[in-house]
Amino acid sequence: MYSIGIYIYVLGILLAYPFNKKVRLMVKGHINTFRILHREVDKSARYVWFHAASLGEFEQGRPLMERFRREHPEYKILLTFFSPSGYEVRKNYAGADIICYLPFDTPGNVMSFMRLVRPEMAFFIKYEYWANFFQACHMLHIPIYMVSAIFRPSQSFFHWWGFPLRHVLRHVTHFFVQNMESQSLLKGIGYTNVTLTGDTRFDRVIDINRQAKNLPAVERFKNGSPLLVAGSSWTPDEDIIIPYFNRHPEMKLVLAPHVIDEWHLREIEGKLQRSVLRLSQATTETITKADCLIVDCFGLLSSIYRYGEVAYVGGGFGVGIHNVPEAAVYGIPVLFGPNNKKFQEAQDLLRLGGCFEVHDASSFDGLMDRFSSDPTFLARCGQISGDYIRHNAGACDAIWQYLEGKN
Repeated sequence: MYSIGIYIYVLGILLAYPFNKKVRLMVKGHINTFRILHREVDKSARYVWFHAASLGEFEQGRPLMERFRREHPEYKILLTFFSPSGYEVRKNYAGADIICYLPFDTPGNVMSFMRLVRPEMAFFIKYEYWANFFQACHMLHIPIYMVSAIFRPSQSFFHWWGFPLRHVLRHVTHFFVQNMESQSLLKGIGYTNVTLTGDTRFDRVIDINRQAKNLPAVERFKNGSPLLVAGSSWTPDEDIIIPYFNRHPEMKLVLAPHVIDEWHLREIEGKLQRSVLRLSQATTETITKADCLIVDCFGLLSSIYRYGEVAYVGGGFGVGIHNVPEAAVYGIPVLFGPNNKKFQEAQDLLRLGGCFEVHDASSFDGLMDRFSSDPTFLARCGQISGDYIRHNAGACDAIWQYLEGKN
């Protein structure tokens, strides 16, 4: 039944192909997957397989991938993605030897993939439990490790009607989980092969902080003004942020939208009533005259957060918030929308007072007014954010210690 469901899913993808750009990228990527593997797999090499659903999971897995390459150069690394938003951004990542889409989880694809790659171990980041791939790993004695895994009581694994799905978990060699709730939930259904390590994203954002790029263009743009950096924003986020910005000439805004298609950039520009400039078009002269800087490229946001007094992380009015630790590591308060319940770091920082949830323009305006009028409050909230990230680092070391002890 599971495999039939996968075939139906693939059919749905093909039917959506003419109408959705993301689906078109996925289909084209899948067509090339086995071509890439046939061309690039070295049959004499030993492979370690890392799988990340998308860009966020890639960043979580990156510290462990880079540790593996550094400490065990005798292995080659295969990196697979499920989503185009991960693959298209990181298809040229130098830390892996082969990068491609994960083939759809049909029995034929799985058999072909395993014959070609013959991985010696597999790391799945945070989630994604593909039954046929997991079963094949189990049958071939390939250990599967779940890294930065997180579980919630609402998941089907923990309900009577989800009992048939639990067999997928049986094939996991070890779970490295983010929190005690996940550990307890797994124990409650009989799994004790669990280690509480925390989230490897904290290790990654600390690395980013240490390696953050100096961006002279952003420094010139800021020019000493209070700066709000809004990252991975969607239209509902922008509809809250932009009106406040329009009314407050004393502040500047860096806006890094999640979607940087031309139509969306023009939509943003149409809502702004103050001078705006796209980063790709900035010159030494024009950037000092702009009030809003739109980041119309990828790869810079994690370094741009360092210039802000306050950060806003988008997605909380739709798909779910994006990367809160990426901003919090710089010791600044972070705002986001209400869809944040599935994110442990967001829940922790809300409780501690380093992050704040906004529900509408009124709650956003109130927080921004308080930050601008109360520098002590601003500094205290930022300190909480930065301390939280530093205190929760170390997951990669804990995972590595376990792995080295087993090998």
